[in-house]
Amino acid sequence: MRIVIAEDAGMLREALCMLLTSRGHEVVAAVGDGDALLTAVAEHGPDIAVVDVRMPPSHTDEGLRAAIQIRRDHPEVGVLVFSQYIETRYATQLLAGGAHGVGYLLKERVADIKDFLAALDQIAAGQTVLDPEVVTQIMGASRRAETLGTLTPREREVLAMMAEGRSNNSIAAALFLSYGSVEKHVTQIFTKLGLSPSDNDHRRVLAVLHYLQA
Repeated sequence: MRIVIAEDAGMLREALCMLLTSRGHEVVAAVGDGDALLTAVAEHGPDIAVVDVRMPPSHTDEGLRAAIQIRRDHPEVGVLVFSQYIETRYATQLLAGGAHGVGYLLKERVADIKDFLAALDQIAAGQTVLDPEVVTQIMGASRRAETLGTLTPREREVLAMMAEGRSNNSIAAALFLSYGSVEKHVTQIFTKLGLSPSDNDHRRVLAVLHYLQA
């Protein structure tokens, strides 16, 4: 099959090229950033794009966002996200809408080259290949988002300000509320998020983590 590789680590990029060509595949382009990936896919029309998540310039989620654009603009191209990072928000978008010909594997969990090559064959055949840990984290993020959906708009506003590190006094001043009203909102947030009082956990920190992860 014809393959485009997007991997910013030069040595790994070359290793993937050598592995795939040695197994009879054609690497039509090997690039190091998301923009170059999109250009290569448009130019070469490969069967599959193998994409890392974090690439220049910000090294956050450029690769995954590029993968989503490939699925939108070139639905006939299979996509294998091959990374050490799980970005649940964009992974959910990548897999939305009855995804087919898509995979998401973690580098450190692919113990056998045969598994990697088999995944490419499955994606080329229109199947979906996911690492179990990716599935677990996506499902966890979905549950957290559903839980946040039970909060009222005001409670979400208070939680967002908690995530900014604001105290209850600061939140009260910003929202023109009494201190007691803010306390009641915070208590309701803890209750809806299932954060019971504990000697070991700081509920305010846990609530903020819940918000950020969702």
